[in-house]
Amino acid sequence: VYDGTTETRFQERAYMTKTSLLLLSAAALLATTPVMAAAPISGKWMTAEKDSIIEIAPCGTNMCGKISKFLTPVQGPPFDRNNPDAKLKNRPLLGLPILLALKDGGKQWEGNIYDPKKGKTYKSKVYMNPNGTMTVKGCIAFFCQGFVWTAAR
Repeated sequence: VYDGTTETRFQERAYMTKTSLLLLSAAALLATTPVMAAAPISGKWMTAEKDSIIEIAPCGTNMCGKISKFLTPVQGPPFDRNNPDAKLKNRPLLGLPILLALKDGGKQWEGNIYDPKKGKTYKSKVYMNPNGTMTVKGCIAFFCQGFVWTAAR
């Protein structure tokens, strides 16, 4: 005689298993997908001092920026003469990487910035502003100094 009890329990377990698998799959997908990505920063940017153009492009899985053009004459020899590493003092400034290994941090890009005028590298935060400009910050510990760069034409 069939009373339906065994089949009903089997159907309930099958439904619970399918639901659990669906929820686990959704959770795994959400855990591997970034919630927010930083706005793209690729392109050519004029520095706040309006003395050079920095070209930002992908470098591996990160973003990097190099000096692509000088807008004003360079003071002294056009080499990385302020670099504390003697082996690097003869690097040409044109093409010199200054934004280093910027990673997508969600709302902003985070990495390092090299200042060839001082020969120092700082932590950096880079993000797009609503008006289309870009803020580039150099930081020592919790103290940051920001500069606004504009898109180069």
